[in-house]
Amino acid sequence: MARIMTLTALITLFVDQVIKYYILHVVQLERVGFLEVIPGMFNLIMTWNRGVNFGLFAGDSDATRWILIAIALGICVFVIYWMRRETNAKALFSAGLLLGGALGNVIDRVLYGGVADFLNMTCCGIQNPFSFNVADITIFLGAIGLIFFATDHKKA
Repeated sequence: MARIMTLTALITLFVDQVIKYYILHVVQLERVGFLEVIPGMFNLIMTWNRGVNFGLFAGDSDATRWILIAIALGICVFVIYWMRRETNAKALFSAGLLLGGALGNVIDRVLYGGVADFLNMTCCGIQNPFSFNVADITIFLGAIGLIFFATDHKKA
């Protein structure tokens, strides 16, 4: 069953990194800055997140960068340990989504000093100032999946 988690994490990590590579090195969004994909709804806006969600606790210091890397890796170790007795395939799939996304953002921090965020959703004339990436989506979906599907081994 752990194969589900590992395979999901590897596929998630691969997809995240391929998309980021494409956005950074082929589209060169950092140079372009902004691309309107679906007018009034979906844009590509290049930002570098040096903090956590929505840039909270952002700092340009190497200490902040490595602390956030250590926290992300610590969370990954915790999730792997937590899932060691899990038998629910949906929970293992969710853990894989979370792990792959977290490792994708760790790779960004190691390679670039911050997380490459570029997806931006707007609606109804309200400009959303925040960008995110595929890893952020999978981390969110994985965390929600774990809430709903992880087995409570204390009761089992």
